[in-house]
Order: sequence, then structure tokens, then C-alpha cells
Amino acid sequence: MNAIDKDLLIERFDLSEAGPIPNNQRLPVLVYRGVMGWSDSAHAFERLFQRNGWTRSWRNGLYDFHHFHSTAHEVLGIATGSVRARIGGDSGPVLDLNMGDVILLPAGTGHKSEGSSDDLLIVGAYDAGRDWDLRRGAEDELNEVRANIAALADPGRDPVTGQPLDS
Repeated sequence: MNAIDKDLLIERFDLSEAGPIPNNQRLPVLVYRGVMGWSDSAHAFERLFQRNGWTRSWRNGLYDFHHFHSTAHEVLGIATGSVRARIGGDSGPVLDLNMGDVILLPAGTGHKSEGSSDDLLIVGAYDAGRDWDLRRGAEDELNEVRANIAALADPGRDPVTGQPLDS
């Protein structure tokens, strides 16, 4: 185990399908609190995720509309600032994510920003560098995205600890 594993606070959210947002019926959303906390958190998140098999990283914010990915699991690290993120669709929980926090979004999990600080910077990455799609929950795509999610392998390793990921 590495230093990040010690006393790590992890919150778990099991989400049901929410209308055209399928969420993920096998895997929970995981929120890791206070993983990073220094001035070069963006670079540190990129290195951490890559070391644990989560690649194709990017830096940006969080869209202000519900969206999800049906072909890839996604991890987001809050490098600077904060965001109020709604997960799981319109009736899903709202999470306050702050600098240093990480959220693991299994394929199909709806997510959007409901407001953020001006200095928000997120580092995102995908399990095994998978190709991702951008879905907004169109009713006519629901069967296709369910099939994509069902065919997708579970993540190989936890993006934060590097340990095998338990569902």
C-alpha cells in the first residue's frame, strides 16, 4: 500500500437507472476525499492516474448538462477550486467536490456541474485509456448504451490506490 491508502475517506453511491440516464447497475460511484492538497495537484493527479492504469488524461471543467459515457469508466480529480456535481440524473445526489477530491464514475453514470468556483480545474482520465463517447440521455439510444455498458469490462485497478477494484 502507498501513503495515499492510509486513512483515505471513500464514499460509495449505488445508483439506479434514472429515466434516460442508465447509471451503472454493477459498479458504485466512489468519492475519495482529500487525496491531493498541494499546488501542483493537476500534474500529481495525471501521474497517479497513469500509474494506476487510467490514461488519456485531460484538464478542463465539468459540463453544466447531464452527460455520461457508455464506452469508458471515467475518473475526475479536482486539482483546484470546487464544484457542486449532481450524479445519477435529475433526482440524483449533489456532491460538493473540493480541491484534492476524486470521483470515480462508472460507465453510464450521469454527471453535471451545478456550479463551480472560478478557479475550478479537473483532471480526468479513462480506465485503460478506453475510447469514450459523450451521451446526454436520449431515449432512442437507451438500449444501445445499456448494451455498451454491459459489454464493458470492469476497471482493472482503483485509480487512486492502484489496488484491484472491488464492486
